Amino acid sequence: MHVHILGICGTFMAGLAVIAREKGFHVTGSDQSVYPPMSTLLEAQGIEVTQGYEPLTTMPDCFVIGNAMTRGKPVVEQVLNGYVPYYSGPAFLAEHILQDRWVIGVAGTHGKTTTSSMVAWILESANLSPGFLIGGAPQNFDVSARLGKAPFFVIEADEYDSAFFDKRSKFVHYRPRTLILNNCEFDHADIFDDLGAIKKQFHHLLRTVPGEGLVIANGESETLDEIIAMGCWTPVTQFLGKGEWRADPLSADCSAFSIQHHSKKVGEVHWGLLGRHNMHNALAAIIAARHAGVTIETACEALNTFLSVKRRLEVLGSPRGVTVYDDFAHHPSAIESTLEGLRNKVGPGARVLGVLDCASYTMCSGVHNQRLGEACKEADVLYCKKSRTSGWDPKMALTEKTHRHYDDIHGIITDICQEAAAGDHIVIMSNAGFEGFHTKLLQALQGENNGGA
Repeated sequence: MHVHILGICGTFMAGLAVIAREKGFHVTGSDQSVYPPMSTLLEAQGIEVTQGYEPLTTMPDCFVIGNAMTRGKPVVEQVLNGYVPYYSGPAFLAEHILQDRWVIGVAGTHGKTTTSSMVAWILESANLSPGFLIGGAPQNFDVSARLGKAPFFVIEADEYDSAFFDKRSKFVHYRPRTLILNNCEFDHADIFDDLGAIKKQFHHLLRTVPGEGLVIANGESETLDEIIAMGCWTPVTQFLGKGEWRADPLSADCSAFSIQHHSKKVGEVHWGLLGRHNMHNALAAIIAARHAGVTIETACEALNTFLSVKRRLEVLGSPRGVTVYDDFAHHPSAIESTLEGLRNKVGPGARVLGVLDCASYTMCSGVHNQRLGEACKEADVLYCKKSRTSGWDPKMALTEKTHRHYDDIHGIITDICQEAAAGDHIVIMSNAGFEGFHTKLLQALQGENNGGA
């Protein structure tokens, strides 16, 4: 069967394309922006990609339409005017890939990508060869998606909508047998009016988990308690808070910790990651793997060799003795966890310089203004660029004397080059390309250019 994917170069859709190709479908695709690395990845898989959204001359057997696609694009109108079946990405995945699989879904406002990668690596280390679809680049694998062997399939269960014709959250399509609920906070202000709307979607997700499955929920989240109270027909086990599972740090930066079950120590992890948020992600992953039949000992041994995901406090270089990190943090809770973890690692004597790019619709809408300043408290200096895509001004949310505000990235780079000293740690927090800031800063620190211009 010939499947044509619209918006194929997005992370999710490209992963879906690779899996569909492995499943035996003839896969082609279209996208407005076709360039490396996604274009070369798809080319290496033998998947033909065309630039733009003009009508097709050869019709496929079905279309898969990405959630970035809108009415008015010529090929979308061609699909709707014709008689060719079409699916959202999650619906196609559910019908053609996940039907006979034990799906392990990881949901939550934060930690989905990292926790999904942990679960996949634990199952891989247990010789179970899981399939997976992860919205990032897990460094223990050379791909972000693969079909794998039955029964297990690990997926990042995203609450964002499925397509312009299906406004349900993606995760309601996946029907997980094992479901991790890491947290639930307000996000995606472009499609959700308030936290209540997100809670409703999470409740719909719980309705799809079978009675013989397992829900693994963060016991410190009152919001998750409220969602479960709305109706749950599946056994629930909780970690943290009042739950039966917890993780206790063995080091200040959480690079070593123990696993406790019913107050009994059942394992230890010693790894290269840091921060309480990653320790808690690991705990959830261990519980999920245990439900799939993997021993706690095997899971802990696997996490000892876990390499995280790119853009999660990833070290980019250390020019002039200044360590530069790239982190995907784009929400106050994630920003706070990242900076706290780095502070605990480097200690109170080292300076932490934060660079914040508020690129998401939610952050730029200002709904998190009251929390943002507190979330950045561990940064000795915070450099923040005003958004180009909205009227949001960081000066409204970031009022401390140590918070610097800029109209462009060049001013940030110039000031950092003048102020940064050996032993400093610079963490760049952005969920976008940030106008090539990462590379420009490294080059400027190395003396290769002036101010990133």
